[in-house]
Amino acid sequence: MTDTTLSATPVPPTVTPAREVWLALKTNNGAMAGLIVIVVLVFTAIFANFIAPYHYAEVFKECVTKVCPPIWQDGSDSRFILGTDSVGRDLWSRLVYGSRYSLFIGTIVVTISLAAGILFGLLSGFFRGTIDILVMRLMDIILSIPSLLLALAIVAILGSGLLNAMIAVAITYIPHYARLARAAVLTELPKDYVTASRVAGAGTLRLMLNVVLPNCLAPLIVQATLSFSTAILDAAALGFLGYGAQAPTPEWGTMLADARTLIRSQPWVVTFPGLAILVTVLAFNLLGDGLRDALDPKLKR
Repeated sequence: MTDTTLSATPVPPTVTPAREVWLALKTNNGAMAGLIVIVVLVFTAIFANFIAPYHYAEVFKECVTKVCPPIWQDGSDSRFILGTDSVGRDLWSRLVYGSRYSLFIGTIVVTISLAAGILFGLLSGFFRGTIDILVMRLMDIILSIPSLLLALAIVAILGSGLLNAMIAVAITYIPHYARLARAAVLTELPKDYVTASRVAGAGTLRLMLNVVLPNCLAPLIVQATLSFSTAILDAAALGFLGYGAQAPTPEWGTMLADARTLIRSQPWVVTFPGLAILVTVLAFNLLGDGLRDALDPKLKR
């Protein structure tokens, strides 16, 4: 009788780490709102060719001499939902195509800076002494220079353009990942599982990549999510100053720069790209805060 009762007792399902993070995110309304906005942004970027009614560089002659306003204003054209810019291009189409560039910028910047930061952090954490001092002092030098000023200096050397702007922004973010990775490595090295791996004969490279690095990813993931939004902001700032993407590329910062002379007469040309940057940056920040709460045991409810 006892054996039958024990065998009939349901076994609770095993909660994987990924599911645990998802359950924690679901209780955070801000993180879920940010995630929904990011999913919509990704969907828009992938299917921009079908969502946008026109190509981002297509010029409509009837809206060149007179900027067409949005459909809710007098004198609007029903073909242009959000109106046109000063050159006569559909603003909605340019915003839709601009989502591609925003995601592309964030992905490239975070990938470059995260990879380089992890490399420097692992080298500094594992090989103390001269290597640690050289790497950390280099990171301190980069951090001592304002990030936008350093990015401007790098772009001035490499030349204007979207790719050079992304490289410049990525370089300014490397110290954040390097210091974070180094701190995580120093926390993990004294633990028993690392000692057991050393005794079992694991080499330095295997200890770095297979043993220690997986246990250091949580804070790096949070930092990468938050850096995604700041990368979009910095690239938009470089584009606004004329050092980032060049016309007719529909990058939101470049769109702001092209429309700054119309801020009084046609404010919608400036408002909509600014709102796109605001909503995107806010979404990634909300998701980053939610991931921090979900991945940090001290912050879990």
